[in-house]
Amino acid sequence: MGRHGWNSGARRWRIAALLGVGVAALALVVTLFNTLPGGGASTEGTTRDGDKVHGTPTAPPDGTGPEVGWGFTHTQFSADEGDAAAVRRVEQRLPGGMPQIQHIMGWGADNPEPVKGRYDFEAMDRRIDFVRASGGTPVVTLCCAPDWMKGGEAGVDSTDWSQAALETAPEPEHFDDFAALAATVAKRYPDVRHFIVWNEFKGFWNDAEARWDHEGYTELYNLVHRALKKVNPKIMVGGPYLVMDSLDPREEHASPSFRGSWGAMDRRVLDAFSYWNEHKAGADFVVVDGSSYTRDDELLPDEFAATDKFTAVGEWVRRQTGDELPLWWAEYYVEPADGDDNRHDWSEARRAAVHAAGLIAMAEGGATSGFYWNPQAERGTDCPGCLWTPTSGADGGRKLPLYDLLARFAEEFPPGTEYADLGAGPHARVLATERTALVVNTLDRSVRVTVDGKRITLQAYEVRWLDRAT
Repeated sequence: MGRHGWNSGARRWRIAALLGVGVAALALVVTLFNTLPGGGASTEGTTRDGDKVHGTPTAPPDGTGPEVGWGFTHTQFSADEGDAAAVRRVEQRLPGGMPQIQHIMGWGADNPEPVKGRYDFEAMDRRIDFVRASGGTPVVTLCCAPDWMKGGEAGVDSTDWSQAALETAPEPEHFDDFAALAATVAKRYPDVRHFIVWNEFKGFWNDAEARWDHEGYTELYNLVHRALKKVNPKIMVGGPYLVMDSLDPREEHASPSFRGSWGAMDRRVLDAFSYWNEHKAGADFVVVDGSSYTRDDELLPDEFAATDKFTAVGEWVRRQTGDELPLWWAEYYVEPADGDDNRHDWSEARRAAVHAAGLIAMAEGGATSGFYWNPQAERGTDCPGCLWTPTSGADGGRKLPLYDLLARFAEEFPPGTEYADLGAGPHARVLATERTALVVNTLDRSVRVTVDGKRITLQAYEVRWLDRAT
């Protein structure tokens, strides 16, 4: 994800040569250079005007609210780069208004402030341009933090892109600096009205007490919240983006009261959420993420019933917030990965069916917005769970099975949807409105079910849309 920089020592020598000065003058230049922000760290490709409005912002729709609907997250590779025809193919296919998340550092974005007061938004600009071109609703996740905010080195070519470094939180003495960076991002992209503060409590763990550092996260959240609202009171802010981990009910930290056939919630997560909820400066929506499977990758009692966890978590969260804040799932997972984060064991039919069951469960739990973590590949054709083929070639950008499911779900079940109560028996999952119904076969064989008074046959793992208006 990082971009190699240039030799800062060579640059200082070139400055001296251009000035045509001797050793004494060179020493003076070096001294002056080292008094600049970053103490002489490389700054090639950066600018001081990070808060300058980029490109042509789109006008947010009148009455823009905190509920954005169902969309996806851009990850390390996406459709903003590649063959022009392939990029356009994705841009033109995405439904207008579909929300798209982009992080400010990592997952396709470079270090936004490699040296204090010096900014590099080139990659971030490209992602925002793609969201605009595709007619999407931009959402920004304010994660992660430049190295110098975490005790590391400053400079374009010194960014540590290892997972351990990326997932380190800013040091408390730099919380204000991170809030200032958040404000800079908000000024640069004034059409972004939805911001999520941080990602999965990364780096916020209290080793001494073996629990989440919810005090530290909430302090950072509150500073960022105030900074963003100062830029524009219409900006909407949400958190805490906690991973709603579930455990084997026999584990030490399993909640004694919040459990189901899918396992038991980790009580440390519940404590962290409760602290944030009580001490937050404010929030326009509440954000969680998590998987249907346990922290040990167990699907209890099976892959479809495990999705009931999403419903249970949603109902719990809404009780905690007094049912006042719209609920977002920033990430959700129904298919365990191997040690390399690969998901090749399931067929596309099974993957789509379990994913559809997960979406249904989130909606039944009260969620109005959710984001699919799109595992896009840079090239090739083997991309399990991707929304489209890689855009590196002229034939790329073609939709894959999960794309149709997500796009149709977003269209049929937008925020404010009123759901109808339809049953289909023990082997199917159903979500319906007066106009349509989504029906999912949970078996690896055909099954006959009754939906809306009609007897239908579903093939193995079939996902079917029914028109109730006819």
